[in-house]
Amino acid sequence: MTGRPPGEPRRVAYLFILPAFAIYAAFLLYPIGRAVQLSLYNWDGLSLGTWAGLDNYVAIVADEGLRAAFGHALVLIGFYAVAPVAIGLMLAAILNHAKVRGMGFFRTVVFLPQVVAMVVVAVAWRKVYAPDGTLNGLLSALGLDSLTRGWLGDYTFALPAVGVVGTWFETGLVTVLLLAGMSRIPPTLYEAARLDGANATREFFSITLPSVRGEIAVALTLTVIAALRTFDLVYITTKGGPGNSTSVPSYEVYHRAFGLGQVGSAAAIGVTLTVIIFAISFVINRFADGEAS
Repeated sequence: MTGRPPGEPRRVAYLFILPAFAIYAAFLLYPIGRAVQLSLYNWDGLSLGTWAGLDNYVAIVADEGLRAAFGHALVLIGFYAVAPVAIGLMLAAILNHAKVRGMGFFRTVVFLPQVVAMVVVAVAWRKVYAPDGTLNGLLSALGLDSLTRGWLGDYTFALPAVGVVGTWFETGLVTVLLLAGMSRIPPTLYEAARLDGANATREFFSITLPSVRGEIAVALTLTVIAALRTFDLVYITTKGGPGNSTSVPSYEVYHRAFGLGQVGSAAAIGVTLTVIIFAISFVINRFADGEAS
């Protein structure tokens, strides 16, 4: 009886894993380690850096502007993640229950924002929000001139205006993910529930929602990450203004590194943002796994 020598399958696995890990380390782990190193220095990107220790991290907590930037990112989670998941659940449940014809075409249409570059989306919405743009024109046509304003230049409404763009952009992705999950639910479950006298609301909470928990976790993970790392939308529409009312961590990384020459501070913000993204994603997936078990 012939067979492979003991340990050969493991060696074969290493032959495939090690090159992949080397690429992963070179393009992800090394840059992260380098960013951590830079965050411990005061460096302008040109001259010799000086040791700062944890001062750059302390500044994130002490600096009111930086605290506000992280706060704005958390607000955007509501627009990028919570609202799209709520809207997507409602749309997907209605469409799946009604068995609408042309579902493939509908999925393509709602997914279209995902294939358009965010820069293009930002430029288009900047025109919508302009003082003489589409939104103010519609409000004026409805006789609501008192509500018109320069939306992206208003201290109160600039951040929600940016968030609405995120809601519009992410809703299609979430809806398609949830529709895919709902399409795998056996129709017999709904038939049995109707025989027991369950209405549409009871079916949704007892059958649909538990069955798409995994898809909800994936959708929340993707949209939360998008909310926390958003940069291009803010840069094109407001550049963090008016004042710093729409500044977010990713924009602060760019502004401090290339505008103010504070590379160490920018690296500290980037590292902190990475840790926050990882922590939130870990909590979401742990919660989903716990509920599933």
